[in-house]
Amino acid sequence: MANGGPVCGPISTYSRVQILHLVQTRAERTIGELSAATGLHANTVREHLQRLIEGGYVIQATERRTTRGRPRTLYSAATGAPGASSAVARDKAKAAAQRGDLLRRMLPAAASDLEQDATHQLDALVEHLEESGFEPIVDDERLTVDLSPCPHAAARPENRPLLCQVHLSLMQGVLAEAGGPLSAESVQGATPSECTVQLGRRGPRRPRTQRTGVAHGMA
Repeated sequence: MANGGPVCGPISTYSRVQILHLVQTRAERTIGELSAATGLHANTVREHLQRLIEGGYVIQATERRTTRGRPRTLYSAATGAPGASSAVARDKAKAAAQRGDLLRRMLPAAASDLEQDATHQLDALVEHLEESGFEPIVDDERLTVDLSPCPHAAARPENRPLLCQVHLSLMQGVLAEAGGPLSAESVQGATPSECTVQLGRRGPRRPRTQRTGVAHGMA
């Protein structure tokens, strides 16, 4: 990632993925909880969390206490929902949309038949995927994103389900932060090296166009 380094790409650390999974499954985690669950030293957990915050994937808040004692810092996944939105993620989505709009003005053939907010969601998603080590191909009619060959194919078989689930949640967060009708529904693959993300949407679909991440203006 431009901010915080790749999270689920080929050079990601599994420890960071574990931390992401924990905050995705339950909000307001403490350093102590994450350290105990992963077996990592508290300082190591803190370093991972800082990278994830800088990337726009985790948010932090100060605990509200009704008793004496120093409030703890609580960590949650940035989902784009009210109260769980990351300013970093919103800024990244806005910048991706601006780059996409610039390219579409320069190359009209790259324009999408989808409405503007859905197109901007795809700008943010494709940029996220490219920065994570994928080579996405978007199909606007089928609402799919082909990520084959999957960088996770080289991971241990027992780790792949967690990697896929964490990255699906990240994609859901990216789309939600960008704002629009699209959502990430599932990750599908006939073999370990194949990977297709199925998107969903609210409202009717538009006619099909097909393009790669380059057509979205990703630099």
